[in-house]
Amino acid sequence: MNRVLLRQYTKLVQFLTQVLGPDYEIALHDISEKSSSVAAIANGYISGRTVGAPLTSMALKTIADKSYLEEDFKINYSGVTNGNKVLRSSTMYIKDDAGKLVGLLCINFDDSRFQELSTKLFQLCHPDAFVEQNIVVRGDLLETEKLHNEEQEQYPNSIAAITDSTIQEAVLEDGVPADRLTQEEKLRIVKLLDEKGVFLLKGAVGYVAKELHSSSASIYRYLSKLRREDAKGSSVEDGQERNSE
Repeated sequence: MNRVLLRQYTKLVQFLTQVLGPDYEIALHDISEKSSSVAAIANGYISGRTVGAPLTSMALKTIADKSYLEEDFKINYSGVTNGNKVLRSSTMYIKDDAGKLVGLLCINFDDSRFQELSTKLFQLCHPDAFVEQNIVVRGDLLETEKLHNEEQEQYPNSIAAITDSTIQEAVLEDGVPADRLTQEEKLRIVKLLDEKGVFLLKGAVGYVAKELHSSSASIYRYLSKLRREDAKGSSVEDGQERNSE
């Protein structure tokens, strides 16, 4: 993001937080550089992030699968903070004149205060047992069952927060300690991390190499192999499409 855009959107962050109030976190991500980090944030206590925090899990995946090419924003999806607080999130994709993604403007709404007030209000009118059995405060948008079934955004404050869960899930699935993983098992983990956009973050290769008891050169080789396979797959698909025409 160039300086002019960065300055304008930083002012917009300040404006929105004054308008919306303390229950809305406004975050601006600059993704034109390798660091892809939070450039400005207001009410960061909601997610526990500060300037310099990495992209969210959902943002990384959006960049990796290029879904931003088909839409200009994504609204009203759920996210969960490290403290298990549920947020309602929306993101606008900031693009340059050529359509290249250069930034993200994110709004995360914490409605916990309002939910608490609503519950107390109902309890003033009805016995607690009646409320528990008959009143649905959150509605079906944020039902617990739905939250467990849908992909949720996470708000990491470090590369470790993004990568550790994926690595641990893969290690548990294989049933093999990280220091005893085979080359194929490590390649599978690198592929999972790459699909989530983790390697868009500065320093991710070195961190993953350490966690997988490998060298950075090995991780780069795995990534290179995956890129070649993807390119080969794309060429085959293109050829099949041309032959079918």
